[in-house]
Amino acid sequence: MEIGDKVSVLDDDISGVVKAIKGAEVTVITTDDFELNFQKNELIVVDGSITKNDLAQMDISTVISEKESKKPRKTKRIKPKERSLPPMEVDLHINQLVKNTRGLDNYEMLTVQLDTAKRQLEFAIAKRIQKIVFIHGVGAGVLRAELEYLFNRYENLKFYDADYQKYGRGATEVYIYQNVGNG
Repeated sequence: MEIGDKVSVLDDDISGVVKAIKGAEVTVITTDDFELNFQKNELIVVDGSITKNDLAQMDISTVISEKESKKPRKTKRIKPKERSLPPMEVDLHINQLVKNTRGLDNYEMLTVQLDTAKRQLEFAIAKRIQKIVFIHGVGAGVLRAELEYLFNRYENLKFYDADYQKYGRGATEVYIYQNVGNG
């Protein structure tokens, strides 16, 4: 496996191109332009690989000419504005989470919202997504306070008001530190 190889994750529906290799850890740019880290044993090269049998049947001059004809891949330039866009948004408005609020009291609705936030946060941590915006609305501030309490229970993240121009005052952005405690 080397930089530029197309790879797929063995136990997940994720594929991309190898960006960097550091020991057993491989950094992959996914087809969705996320930068994720995996262990070498979690990945498989999907195309461009040559078996020993293929190599034995090839003429060495053909191999050399193919290598020389491959042009270096152009990296996609990411505009500064795109770079700062959060890769994940979670809308916690109750009407986005349940079909019907009839029969739910405020406590039950808040519980649904907080369970969703915790589940999405855990998903982002597991998938090594660095930024999430939780859209909670302005309201009385109860959900916002509960979210802050939830976020404070995690050591590997910081949170702050999300982009005011995009979300107004009704959203909190969470930044998740990667590789905490793995060093």
